[in-house]
Amino acid sequence: MKTHNFLVFLAAIIKAVDEHQDLLRLSVATAGNDHRLGANEAPPAIISIFLGDELTAVLKAIEEDKPYDGKEKELMKIGATVLPKFPKDSTDRNRTSPFAFTGNKFEFRMPGSNSSIAGCNIVLNTVIADEIEKFANILEVADDFDTTLHALIKDTIKNHKRIIFNGNGYDDSWVKEAESRGLLNLKTTPDALPYFKTDENIALFERQKVLSKEEVESRYEILMDEYEKQINIEALTMLDIAKKDILPAASKFSKELTDTIANKKAIGIDLTYELETAKKVSEYLTEAYQAMMTLENDVKKLHEIDDFEKSAFYVRDFIIQDMASLRKPCDELEVITSNSDWPFPTYGKLLFGIQ
Repeated sequence: MKTHNFLVFLAAIIKAVDEHQDLLRLSVATAGNDHRLGANEAPPAIISIFLGDELTAVLKAIEEDKPYDGKEKELMKIGATVLPKFPKDSTDRNRTSPFAFTGNKFEFRMPGSNSSIAGCNIVLNTVIADEIEKFANILEVADDFDTTLHALIKDTIKNHKRIIFNGNGYDDSWVKEAESRGLLNLKTTPDALPYFKTDENIALFERQKVLSKEEVESRYEILMDEYEKQINIEALTMLDIAKKDILPAASKFSKELTDTIANKKAIGIDLTYELETAKKVSEYLTEAYQAMMTLENDVKKLHEIDDFEKSAFYVRDFIIQDMASLRKPCDELEVITSNSDWPFPTYGKLLFGIQ
């Protein structure tokens, strides 16, 4: 019976995660987490479940009505003959899965470090409770409990196995495969949050007596507004840094180069470094200034929008792109501007400096 209990709950979790990918994604949606998800140090924004080879094989045997003959544990190869051999763990250790079974529990790895776990726990508990309730409604009226239970688990695996993925979530091929499976890829917060107020999801929260329609809609408005305000602050900060620090520093370095060029030219010394570097600095300065003005103008347009939904989507479609365009030439200027002129610690100093 314990095995049946495990399989019932496992099937319910698989079904819940597959049917409610949108809610799980939006439960961790923030401006900061948009940068993190899929950035090769966190799970991708695509929801999937890692079960490991052993548990996946068990489910496959159930789906195909075949007996499962548990394969022997593979021994870990560590390259040292003097050390004792030990079984290789069949659960997830590569950390690319957003929802992974790790031996005796599932790990939901998508929340950002500054997020409360309350939001995602509300979603997780609600969607799984809803599926357990549906299972119970079927099993409690079954004439043949064991046959009905087996069919229920088998059908659930067959209908929702698309959500199971044991491969590398960072690989570009997974994005294409996930699309072919019909899985959602909600890259940004404004992409994800509107799913909160769909009729289906509101009915789910009301059915489980967790949130009313008004409570869902108020949370949606707050989260969308929070996203817009956070990016607005970041954009204004970026403009301030570019205007007062980065462009003046690069301009100062450019002046030093042109002064050196004039002095060296007077005595006929080779000017290759100074000329080439001054040209690059000038090009990046122009590109940075133009990108800065575009961002500034778009921020002004943002402040004229008085609708929270339109503001959030405007941020996604324009402000985020403008900020990326401004960052690109500023990053290039950091590489070539002298350390004495650059106003901030460089990436190199942050990563490798010891003082």
